[in-house]
Amino acid sequence: MRALCWQGPGEVAVERVPDPRIVNAQDAIVRVRLSATCGCDLRLIEGRYPAMQPGDVLGHEFVGEVVEVGPEVRRHCVGDRVVVCATISCGRCWYCRQGLYACCDNSDPNPELAEMAWGAAPAGGFGYSQTLGGFAGGHAEYVRVPYADQGAFRVPDEVSDGRAVLAAESAPAGWMAADLGGVRPGDVVAVWGCGAVGQLAARAAVLLGAERVICVDRLDDRLGLARREIGVETLHHGRADVGAELREGTGGRGPDVCVEAVGMAAQPSGSRPLGQRPRGAVEPSATVGEAIQACRKGGSVYVLGLFAGFVDTYPLGAALHKAVTVRAARQHGQRYLPALLERMRHGELRPEYLVTHRLPLAEAPRGYALFRERRDGCVRVAFTPDATTG
Repeated sequence: MRALCWQGPGEVAVERVPDPRIVNAQDAIVRVRLSATCGCDLRLIEGRYPAMQPGDVLGHEFVGEVVEVGPEVRRHCVGDRVVVCATISCGRCWYCRQGLYACCDNSDPNPELAEMAWGAAPAGGFGYSQTLGGFAGGHAEYVRVPYADQGAFRVPDEVSDGRAVLAAESAPAGWMAADLGGVRPGDVVAVWGCGAVGQLAARAAVLLGAERVICVDRLDDRLGLARREIGVETLHHGRADVGAELREGTGGRGPDVCVEAVGMAAQPSGSRPLGQRPRGAVEPSATVGEAIQACRKGGSVYVLGLFAGFVDTYPLGAALHKAVTVRAARQHGQRYLPALLERMRHGELRPEYLVTHRLPLAEAPRGYALFRERRDGCVRVAFTPDATTG
């Protein structure tokens, strides 16, 4: 089959790779109908995530059709149209039973790599490096889905592929930020980053009753999209003193909840991939610091953006003296997906506007260049494995 593969820092290509097969009794094989780009993929492509290997298949947001199931799969059968959670979890370990699916103890077959990087192994994930299990991703014709009863969710007939595809990662990530960030009716919420995840976090805050939601970004087209599609306020990061504006607009207090949905900054020219940096090297992240500084006393900051190592400019003193709660996690999608699909079915959540471009899988390298450079108003690119783009 064909799949989009990582070849080295900054290099991807569509290659022929072996078809996936059932390995464990709880596996399913899914024929991909649509897959989407994600900002996390750009950092993987740049080589800024540890243990990437040439030939790794990228992509962690996809929707498809079940074509084969293992003998212990009970909730799915051949022909089901499903969206697959980007986080792989067993559903049975202590962490999964607590609803902490991204902390699953059993889904990463290479735990020693993650333990060296982060002190403990989190859940596996599709389309990431060997630190998260090396599972082949969704920019392919077919995908093996481990623990299919836990991670694959049937898509309602009323929900299109274009709407459902963002339920794999972006929609549950955004909802989780608003939920675990503690958004309550009447709150003021600020979101750094107007990519898909940031906009979906903003939409979640609106649905959870926030009185005001303010999105911060440097790109006019994304700010305009957030205003038009979600009805939120916006601040241009390059033209406004964001901290001062947020304080002035909240009676001097600052937002109740701040969401960081930017993550690692774009690769600086001449910098080395994470795996080639000295142990203890840091990543710059102005947005995390800005969010903590802007947040009101006793408020909360939720970090959604992808980070792989240490981060500098972290204002620990501000977090301490202002009594700010700071949380961070990969999305616990299995906790949220059923309810999100129902919201999609009823039209409360319609993220398909974020898929601004569609291309065949054969043109995926061009699609990622378009996505990386944010040309032509690009927010997300979706790929179809066949020759059509409809």
